[in-house]
Amino acid sequence: MRYIGFMKKDIIKPIKRLSFRDEVYLALKKAIVMLELQPEQRLNDKELAEEFGISRTPVREALKRLEDEGLVESIPGSVTRVAPLKLEEAKHAFTVVAVLHSLAARLAVPLLKESDIEELEFSNKTLLLSVEKKDIIKAIEADELFHNIFLDVAGNPEIIRALERSIPKIHRLEISQFTSVKGLKSVEQHKQIIEACKNKDGETTARLVEENWLSLGELLTQQTD
Repeated sequence: MRYIGFMKKDIIKPIKRLSFRDEVYLALKKAIVMLELQPEQRLNDKELAEEFGISRTPVREALKRLEDEGLVESIPGSVTRVAPLKLEEAKHAFTVVAVLHSLAARLAVPLLKESDIEELEFSNKTLLLSVEKKDIIKAIEADELFHNIFLDVAGNPEIIRALERSIPKIHRLEISQFTSVKGLKSVEQHKQIIEACKNKDGETTARLVEENWLSLGELLTQQTD
């Protein structure tokens, strides 16, 4: 900051407030992922606009964006609704997410610091405690924190952008079908990942991270009679 006096005046600009469209998009996306808006629940742009206290245009724009991401669907001549949970679609999403997180881990391992290892261990302990308390949301947040450490250290924005489309679908499925058994399996797999990180074994870490995501996907998408 000591060099700020030498900066051109037009470099630092006021931070723009989120548009109504973006605010509506984020609010609806969170409600869909957290299952506050249930799968197949109808979405009326006029009613939503009234609830948000804004015009229908930004609501329609937000719904279109969510439709592009597969969280909302429009049935021609009928209704706009929250997309149903589709197991086959979720399986495809897990495959993509597993590969991307594996790549991030491979890139991150050579760059990991001791503090990063400590964060991995802390987030895994938090996951264990959340699973034991059957706190689904906290468990998912802890799991996300664990994997985000690799994303942050890898520092590849393209991986993050590629994940943004698939992760919400996975979180929605996790919230609907999470059990302590699935959570505890992830905790044990995370311990193996941490050990590989300590050994600076990027290939093993990447493989374990991919297996962690794929095994979770198998557990969550199993059809039950």
